[in-house]
Amino acid sequence: MTAASYAAVDWGTSSFRLWVISESGEILAERRSGEGMTTATKTGFSAILESHLAAVAAPPHLPVIVCGMAGARQGWVEAGYLDTPAPLGAIVKAAVTVPDTNRDIRILPGLAQRNEDAPDVIRGEETQLLGAISQLGNGSHLICMPGTHSKWVRVTGGIVDGFSTFMTGELFDVIARHSILSHAVADAGAFANDDPAFLGAVARAVKTPALATNLVFTVRSGQLLHGLSANDAKARLSGTLIGLEIAGALATAKPGSSVCLVASGALAGLYQSALSALDLTPVTIDADAAVRQGLAAAANAIWPA
Repeated sequence: MTAASYAAVDWGTSSFRLWVISESGEILAERRSGEGMTTATKTGFSAILESHLAAVAAPPHLPVIVCGMAGARQGWVEAGYLDTPAPLGAIVKAAVTVPDTNRDIRILPGLAQRNEDAPDVIRGEETQLLGAISQLGNGSHLICMPGTHSKWVRVTGGIVDGFSTFMTGELFDVIARHSILSHAVADAGAFANDDPAFLGAVARAVKTPALATNLVFTVRSGQLLHGLSANDAKARLSGTLIGLEIAGALATAKPGSSVCLVASGALAGLYQSALSALDLTPVTIDADAAVRQGLAAAANAIWPA
């Protein structure tokens, strides 16, 4: 591990990811676990971090750059929020040092939108932005980071103008498990990204977002009246919620903005398909790669070679 330059950590609410990075940017070691903030508040952030560093024989004074929930108010050390509009470079300058440790550990702050009519916060995704923007350059960009709480961020010339959070993933889970629609999707399996029921629902939601709750109910009525299968019911529910999310994001976008999708796994394919069907073919960047690149940008700025 003598070639290690720093360790990069993405610390979520329920997940922990660590990479040991060389001076040339090569990944020397990787660790993943379910020891997110929820666990760390009980076990101890330092104890969890040091156990993973010890597992890969990291040098005792290797510096560590951290993003995510470790910087939340209930996390390790509060790293606060930068107010928008905010230059992406300011995120690195506002990194907070963890006191009373044998290592130089820095935690990156989140972003806050303090508009009283549209208050919003980001923690963790700002680092994905740092990584993604290096591939996008200047200009106006609308950057989608889907998940349980999807983030759509408006960036112009390296400055975050504002952003919107959509509870799409959580709403899907709540509706599918705890509403009358649970019966419609109970036996559903996976559906294809190009499923007509999914893409049709996306298009209808984008066209008529004011009918949101009516469109959601058609999952139930479509099954009762037209024999909608459980798989198609699930696809329609997913497409409706994602379509509503896209409609909301587009409503606040700057005209002429390019669309970028920062995502991994199944969500990447689903959102890619939905956006492409709306003639919004995005630049797609892997979410894992983006967060590593963002952490690398921060580390290289804080500890230049």
